[in-house]
Amino acid sequence: MTANPLADARGSRHVVVVGAGPAGLSAARAAAEAGARVTVLDASHVTGGQYWRHPAVATDRLEAADLELQHGWTTFRALDAAVDEHPGIEVLTDAQVWAAERHDDGPRLHVLVGPPDDIDRSPLTLRPDALVLATGAHDRTLPFPGWQLPGVTTAGAAQALAKSDRVAVGRRVVVAGAGPFLLPVAATLARVGATVLGVHEASGARALARGWLPRPWLLAGSPGKLAELTGYAAGHVRHRIPYRTGEAVIAAHGADRVEAVTIARLDDSWAPVAGTERIVEADAVFVSHGFTPRLELAIALGTDITAARFVAVDADQRTSTPGVWAAGESTGIAGVDAALAEGWIAGHHAAGGRRDDTRLRRAVARRRATHEVSRRMEAAHGIRPGWVRWLEDDTLVCRCEEVSVGRLREAASLTCSSDPVSVKLTSRAGLGICQGRMCSPAVSALLGAPAALEARPIVTPVRLGDLARARHSGSRAPAAGSASHNPH
Repeated sequence: MTANPLADARGSRHVVVVGAGPAGLSAARAAAEAGARVTVLDASHVTGGQYWRHPAVATDRLEAADLELQHGWTTFRALDAAVDEHPGIEVLTDAQVWAAERHDDGPRLHVLVGPPDDIDRSPLTLRPDALVLATGAHDRTLPFPGWQLPGVTTAGAAQALAKSDRVAVGRRVVVAGAGPFLLPVAATLARVGATVLGVHEASGARALARGWLPRPWLLAGSPGKLAELTGYAAGHVRHRIPYRTGEAVIAAHGADRVEAVTIARLDDSWAPVAGTERIVEADAVFVSHGFTPRLELAIALGTDITAARFVAVDADQRTSTPGVWAAGESTGIAGVDAALAEGWIAGHHAAGGRRDDTRLRRAVARRRATHEVSRRMEAAHGIRPGWVRWLEDDTLVCRCEEVSVGRLREAASLTCSSDPVSVKLTSRAGLGICQGRMCSPAVSALLGAPAALEARPIVTPVRLGDLARARHSGSRAPAAGSASHNPH
């Protein structure tokens, strides 16, 4: 274990990690091995994040059928065990960070610990010496007519249900959107018994070739990705799943739920090509057009955000806010290998680890290789502007508040404003329970304006009773070696 030169008179440097996915677990282990005492917070009841979704049972009791649905399970088990067994790490699951503040002496986090539906969650305030944000990302879905129907869901939600509960939302399903993520989703659904009628990638063959084929030797540093792709391709052949490029689901149809979808060819700008539409009967459609990073805490803490809407970090994964580091998909979508490398780098530096550490140098080398994958994914699968052509005036853009495209444009016209925040207040787009997490990128695209980056005093919905209890609670920093709530 490397000695921590930044430990103060009270003991080891205290590092808080928000998120227990690949980046968060890696950061926690690195920080602890660099001498810090670490608290890991995650809103879920199990560790693993969105990537390592699994049933809520002990990892050594997973059945073979469950293991078939996991990716990199050996890596997760080893990393999770190392975090769970380390005496300097406390893991708090069901721990929702509802507010984050920036103070002269460092960041401050307000947390509610307990199941989300519990009316008596325990308030907790943390004042760490250093904070690592590993908050991940969620699916980005472009709206289309009928996307509010039951049976239309994100590809990530479909995969989560399949992995955690072995449930396929539908028997005859369509997977559509953009990006390599569509392939494992289709494979997972096929394994739990769904008939996958097709995977429809919006980017055409030329765009995919421009993104992935030039200078293939640059991908040599990420052999795992090539092996994954080969495995998914073999699964598609085995399950006879068609994979079609330059196509999209442009509408869903049905009375009480999805009964069919309209699929059309797209041009290079992702605009539908007239006359290519066809109807496919299906009872579910799963859509993902890439991922949107979870930025709420980073924005609340005043960190710089890039033009591409990611947390800006330096070579040490340090943000612009003193005492705050970030890692994983909140800093760029590059996959699990990048998240693991970035998490290690962030955790090591947050703990004040030595720069000549051998494991740090290895993580930096891994990060360099994985960022080539990120660049190519954006070049090959990045969203093109023509998708707005498949919208109609009555298409809902904000499902929470049932705001249509026509109503959004009318609000912008009547107020002579294209500012997303102004239009949100007049149209109510983004004021629902998800607080714009799902619709904000689409709203900004329709308005032709940069996406709004709003700092919210409360970053996630909480009960008034929770706020009242939090007001009267004291603060504490969990002691190293205290009982952890980590049910794998």
